[in-house]
Amino acid sequence: MTEVASWALQRGVYQALAGSPGLTTLLGGARIYDDAPQSAPYPFITLGQSVMRDWSTGTEDGAEHELTLHVWSRAGGKRQVQEITEAIKQALHDKPLMLEDHYLINLRHIFSEARLDPDGDTFHGIVRYRAVTEPAHAAAA
Repeated sequence: MTEVASWALQRGVYQALAGSPGLTTLLGGARIYDDAPQSAPYPFITLGQSVMRDWSTGTEDGAEHELTLHVWSRAGGKRQVQEITEAIKQALHDKPLMLEDHYLINLRHIFSEARLDPDGDTFHGIVRYRAVTEPAHAAAA
């Protein structure tokens, strides 16, 4: 059974982030979650909203993805969020991730934002990426 493109992309992004020594040093470990536990120590990253659109041509299948990552910090100020955001960019932007059953055509940083959350204690970074994938069988044809 072929893996869904959005899941393959999420797994590839997770593997790239968890395999980045600079990022895991800033996080204090591979603190990257799809669904963070309530007791997760700060700082950490969560894999947020994922949107997939058809990006097929007349002859080839494809998908366009928007993937949002969230950075959570309680270090005081935006600096830690911005450093982690930059480490994410170094790990992902234009990198050739290996995806199960799919080829990654491109992965581009769209924007980053750092802000204080309404709780007054947590700094929140939002990082968005755009990716294009195609099924492995389409690229080999």
